[in-house]
Amino acid sequence: MGLTREEKERYARQIILPSIGETGQERLREARVLVVGAGGLGSPALLYLAAAGVGTIGVADPDTVEVSNLHRQVLHGEEKAGRPKTESAAARLASLNSTVSIRRHDSRVCAANALAVIRDYDIVVDGCDNFPTRYVVNDACVVLGKTLVYGAIDRFEGQASVFAPSRGGPCYRCLFPELPPPGLVPSCAEAGVMGVLPGLIGLVQATEAIKLILGIGEPLLGRLLLYDALAMRFREVAVRRNPKCPLCGVTPSITELTDYEHYCGGSAVNTSIPQVTCQELASRLERQDFTLVDVRNPDETERGMIAGAIAIPLPEFARRIEELRPFADRDIIVYCERGGRSQAACEMLAAAGFQRVMNLSGGHAAWRSRQEAP
Repeated sequence: MGLTREEKERYARQIILPSIGETGQERLREARVLVVGAGGLGSPALLYLAAAGVGTIGVADPDTVEVSNLHRQVLHGEEKAGRPKTESAAARLASLNSTVSIRRHDSRVCAANALAVIRDYDIVVDGCDNFPTRYVVNDACVVLGKTLVYGAIDRFEGQASVFAPSRGGPCYRCLFPELPPPGLVPSCAEAGVMGVLPGLIGLVQATEAIKLILGIGEPLLGRLLLYDALAMRFREVAVRRNPKCPLCGVTPSITELTDYEHYCGGSAVNTSIPQVTCQELASRLERQDFTLVDVRNPDETERGMIAGAIAIPLPEFARRIEELRPFADRDIIVYCERGGRSQAACEMLAAAGFQRVMNLSGGHAAWRSRQEAP
């Protein structure tokens, strides 16, 4: 079926390109792309995929819109605060291009549903904000032979690539075989992110998806693009398929999808580590009958600490753990920004023989909220 008169008019500036033409525009119309995450990376990717005329776009995200998202998640508006991101995304994309079919996936993509969700799409754009989902999505794409367009951001830096063993390239696990220790890598909420950064990386992802649909140009297959916003510098690193990859290698050890429940949304869970509430901590501050440890990064502690805390950043924690040995006979309460990294530090202490270790539930973010409450 050829393009309609309305389609020819809408996409005229795109169709005029010799490498696209009407045939390429028809390919875009027939394409099916799933974007996992309607946040910082997903926002620009979704907007430009819809604008380009990708016929079927899936949006997978279990979260709701928050005002603190809006400096980078430009797909959403203030009036959508508290509403599901997929709902907000669908409304915005429909207003941009009503000819595009938008499919909502409101549940978290996990081992139980990943194959069913991804199976109906040609290309998957990874806009994840957590490692458990990222690994499940990668693994499902490898199993189904789908192409994964990867993107990630951190503070002022970003990266992008295309993972597709079915095309002869590597998968995400060829680069990162295993998840990092729970809580070791701070989230955007903990570490911060420059608002425009995911805009650029998300556009790179949209560009790669469109190129792959059209079969033009040179995709980022086997190449990891690195971007430093402060230096305004791009560089590339070659990424080859790893024959020893646990997923797509010659003798894979991963044969089925797995959920990483110990992350629990980014925080480690060990029921043997007692949790202390902010209210309990506040009642104990006057007595000073415990040792308080802050495992956030220096740039985080500079913005404020709980009075009396000892600062030992988590990346240094393992080699500095003996500094806490003199306090082993009293409670040691550990905190980070939201509770994930401090839980990992608590487990290190427990493994080193410390018996009176506690984690501050909700971390410094919860403590600040309590202090700011009227």
